[in-house]
Amino acid sequence: MTKLSFQWLGHATFLFSSPGGKRILIDPWLTTNPACPESAKKVRELDLLLLTHGHDDHIADAVSVARVTLARVIAPYELAMWLERKGLKTVTGMNQGGTLDAGGLSITMVPAIHSSSVEEDGRHVDVGNPCGYVIRFEDALTIYFAGDTALFGDMRLIAELYRPAMAFLPIGDIYTMGPEQAAKACELLDVSQVVPMHYGTFSTLTGTPARLRALVEPRGVRVLELKPGETST
Repeated sequence: MTKLSFQWLGHATFLFSSPGGKRILIDPWLTTNPACPESAKKVRELDLLLLTHGHDDHIADAVSVARVTLARVIAPYELAMWLERKGLKTVTGMNQGGTLDAGGLSITMVPAIHSSSVEEDGRHVDVGNPCGYVIRFEDALTIYFAGDTALFGDMRLIAELYRPAMAFLPIGDIYTMGPEQAAKACELLDVSQVVPMHYGTFSTLTGTPARLRALVEPRGVRVLELKPGETST
């Protein structure tokens, strides 16, 4: 069994390779994502596709990727129903608090404080609540993928119940947490490592990994800053 590796494809899109050989893509925004390298815009092989909410900068390529790869899609219930209406067949809807086994991975849907809608026929359609995920891999390593969220106090419960070793947190500000709130999230989650995301794609997303590092590294939390296209192992 190998170690977990993951590739940042820009913004909030990550491709994970699990210790047991599963390929998991979260929040696929590829073809029109200005931060996604050209070489990474097409995903051919995939086992799981996880979605945190319906905004276009997180699911723009969900339908096309699911059709090409035949991956199992996991999403909040209302978003899952919308995807089924688009013709996808292997979709699993969940709700916050639920846990499922997906080929040896334990996936728990947890809260996120944000909004969630899709644009359809020129109007915004609500597709339920946004979420984050706690994923326990085959070697028992556990991560918390926050999705787009504000800081919330029940991150303490995520720490208590699931004990993630690593958190993937948005830091861009304006639409999500900024570095100051993400630093507090690291404290509440009691993680030793944080991967910043959802920053720098647009000029309005002003939070930076440097600011987060200044806040958390004195407390012993390592900031793993990736460049778009870069893989961490």
